[in-house]
Amino acid sequence: MRISELEARLGLTILQKEFSDRPISGGYTSDLLSDVMGNAKADAVLITIQAHKNTVAVASLLGLAAIAICNGRTAPEDMVEAARSEGIAIFGSADTQFEVSGRLWATLREDSAKLSANAVATAATEAFTKASGTAAAAT
Repeated sequence: MRISELEARLGLTILQKEFSDRPISGGYTSDLLSDVMGNAKADAVLITIQAHKNTVAVASLLGLAAIAICNGRTAPEDMVEAARSEGIAIFGSADTQFEVSGRLWATLREDSAKLSANAVATAATEAFTKASGTAAAAT
């Protein structure tokens, strides 16, 4: 899944639209920014209720893909401006962090399963094609 798909696939509202679209590797849910700094991974979505520009600074430092602000909290203008400057997408949701985290996890898992199934189908097709070519060459 890509950043640009978060709004439609997770039911989020985009609050800051100026970002470089890229794949999302996972998510991290926390309200303690020192915890985020120590544990979140690059290209993840930060799911939080921390709606201030320090959240953007941490996201930028770690190379996070986006920030999802939950529980109906609003992003103040200085946060939106900081995110725009750093090219980090901000999304909002009236839902809890638990609900948004669950939807992100389920969507990424579904995408992973589809990719795995496609890889197996591709490998089987390639093996069949190779075997068919070998059989045809032998006759």
